[in-house]
Amino acid sequence: MPSQLPPKENTIFKRILKCYEQKQYKNGLKFCKQILSNPKFAEHGETLAMKGLTLSYLGRKDESYEYVKRGLKNDLRSHVCWHVYGLLQRADHKYDEAIKCYRNALKWDKDNIQILRDLSLLQVQMRDSEGFRDTRYQLLKIRPAQRQSWIGYSISYYLLGDYDMAFSVMEDFRKTIIPENSNKVDFEHSEMLLYQNMVLSEQGKIKESLQHLEKYENLITDKLKVSEIKASQHMQLGNFSVAEKIYRNLLKRNPENHMYYEAIEKCTSALKQKSLEESDRLAIYLYYKKRYPWCETPRRLPLNFTSGNLFKELLSDYLQNALKKGIPPLFKNLQNLYQNTEKVLIIENMVNNFAKNLLECNKFDPKDGELQDPTVLLWTEFYLAQHYDYIKDTEKALFYINKVLDHTPTLIEGYMVKAKIYKHAGAYQEAANWMDEGRSLDTADRYVNSKCAKYLLRANEIQKAIETCGMFTKEGSSPDDDLDSMQCMWFGNECAAAHYRREEIGEALRKCHQIEKNFNEIVEDQFDFHTYCMRKVTLCAYIKLLKLEDVIRNHSFYFDAARIAIKCYIELYDKPYSSEEGGAENNKGSMSDKEFKKLKSKQRRAQKKQQIEEEKKDHKEVEMKKNDDGKPDPLVLVKCKNPLEEAVKFLRPLQLLSKQKIETHLMAYEIYSRTNKPLLMLQSVKRAYHCDPTNSQLHCCLVEFLAKVREEAGSYNAIVKLVIDRELPLIVREQDPFKFNDDYLLSNPNSLKTRIAVGWSKLYLDPSSKDEAIKLITDLTTRVDLSLQVCVEVYEKLISKGLLTEARNYKLACHQVFPRADLFRPDNIVENDDSQG
Repeated sequence: MPSQLPPKENTIFKRILKCYEQKQYKNGLKFCKQILSNPKFAEHGETLAMKGLTLSYLGRKDESYEYVKRGLKNDLRSHVCWHVYGLLQRADHKYDEAIKCYRNALKWDKDNIQILRDLSLLQVQMRDSEGFRDTRYQLLKIRPAQRQSWIGYSISYYLLGDYDMAFSVMEDFRKTIIPENSNKVDFEHSEMLLYQNMVLSEQGKIKESLQHLEKYENLITDKLKVSEIKASQHMQLGNFSVAEKIYRNLLKRNPENHMYYEAIEKCTSALKQKSLEESDRLAIYLYYKKRYPWCETPRRLPLNFTSGNLFKELLSDYLQNALKKGIPPLFKNLQNLYQNTEKVLIIENMVNNFAKNLLECNKFDPKDGELQDPTVLLWTEFYLAQHYDYIKDTEKALFYINKVLDHTPTLIEGYMVKAKIYKHAGAYQEAANWMDEGRSLDTADRYVNSKCAKYLLRANEIQKAIETCGMFTKEGSSPDDDLDSMQCMWFGNECAAAHYRREEIGEALRKCHQIEKNFNEIVEDQFDFHTYCMRKVTLCAYIKLLKLEDVIRNHSFYFDAARIAIKCYIELYDKPYSSEEGGAENNKGSMSDKEFKKLKSKQRRAQKKQQIEEEKKDHKEVEMKKNDDGKPDPLVLVKCKNPLEEAVKFLRPLQLLSKQKIETHLMAYEIYSRTNKPLLMLQSVKRAYHCDPTNSQLHCCLVEFLAKVREEAGSYNAIVKLVIDRELPLIVREQDPFKFNDDYLLSNPNSLKTRIAVGWSKLYLDPSSKDEAIKLITDLTTRVDLSLQVCVEVYEKLISKGLLTEARNYKLACHQVFPRADLFRPDNIVENDDSQG
């Protein structure tokens, strides 16, 4: 079929293109019909392709692909057909296929600007930096007068790490549009200069970067950023007096900025060529405290480095000032001081004295002449409640928070703190009730509403939590769906954890996959910014965006979702889902052994046949069983054929971006140990060892690995054996698992986590030593690192191992230590416990 149309039909075809650009898709279909209804042009490739593209925007995807492929078949040399096919692939996020289509389109029209632009967008999206550079060069040759051509070409070199070319390309373009001696201040020109300065800084050319900044300082609109960059660069070059002067000027703009104070300290120390004494450091803050008496930072920061009587004096001043004002987050402001046990005691004694004096004479100190408001005692007791909660004295914490609520029953923060105290004590249901009580006092507060929903989820009340969040979601839609569409990932993670605790694996996985989908959408959403940022010349922000998108899955939301998903898939591997538990056993009835054996054999054959058929249809089934909103059916997720492969999909981003977390490598070991891959197991424990060589969970993995190597070494091939023999001694000196386990206990005998790890390892190595192992695991006399979370993990593992009697005894022992914890209440039956996270 000829690609050229007669004048009349060609005019109609142009109208089709115009309708597509103006999003008048139904009119476009009418024009397509006019051409295709003519028998001579019924198979005109470009018209068929445009009809397919138009149909895709009307939601008729299957038809659209059919028409586009038909058009491409009839005109393989048409750049329009290939371009349209690429647009469809891009819409389905098949970026590699779309790039191939665009390249084919360029074979037949190599200077088509729209195709080149679309190709360059896909290349930067896929981080094909070399391809992006070549495409931007083509665009620059075609349109050298266009600003975006130069900017895109410069950024392509930046992404390749060729900073000299990135700078020179931008400099050549800048000189062509701005005269050398021009003093005109322009935002876009300012952004170009800041981009150039960033390029110089990242090269390590600090001196050149500073000279560039000083030369064009008057042309840059963001004066604050200029000052901060200049101060930082003067410090790097050793010009500390100049840097100090700039930072002191910056403090006039923002006297609450912690970074400025720290920088002034460093500059002063460098100028004196010695570490600052406590008095010298304090002098800096006292000066600004006097100059800006309303500021908190000059009062708060000295508490970090002072000690003894000086600390007491400054702390007293800070606390009295805050308690008079009634600042609810006062405890949060001082929380990092709690790393120092000496300071904790000072704080405790001081605040207790304040409370005692305020109660007796309404003064901080009997010698004071000023009487305080009654609310000062309220906030003092409010602080004490949080203090005792932090040091795990639950009863005292509850005593003080109850006094607060008796005094002011309408204080929402009081109910929130009381809920937090119960949560830390393991009483999740009671915590949720008190948080809900606080929420009811102000139903218009979104933050308190969210907190209440979170506490309800910790108590496994999923439906009630959804209804609570529904007070702030769109009317007419499900709150759960609305929260998913808003990418509310904290809620998704908490829901997944609650479903997992309730052993609803399918629902937990559905939530985890939803969070994975959210991150995919975030990555795909950057697509719109590639053209926008170049057009608006927000280049520094654009570079930051690209860097952020490269590591987006390092976020804690993704890590938490991946951890839950991996646990679920490991559980599905260990205990595959079955809707007909028991199989033939349930139908045995009064059959003879021979008949029963025959029935089981028949069922095995039928099951094998069904499995083969299901594997062929697996992908299709997932698509068909998706809900109307595109979410996978939980039943399909729990019936996956290769749960460990699905777990690895969640693991890989963590191995790439969260390799500093030991938990990543411990999860990897759990997966690979089930696939019996010794080198990957070795890789996992080696990486974990570099994160924390003393970790108790790592010890269990090492013992298991040593035992497996000893048992299976004969079955390994020569290369595997060589690698293990070479690498294992680098992390484990003692390769006898029994001796290694005993040595670990001797290294830290007072640690509860150490004793628990040794106990589990002993049980794994020698099941006959069960009594000794259980004693190590369940002994609570060692309180060095005793915590509710550790006890919960032990209790859950005892149940999962089928040690129900030991679990029941351990539960009673834990109840003595954590009397308020829901999980350890004696009225709960071991077999039916819902674990709390």
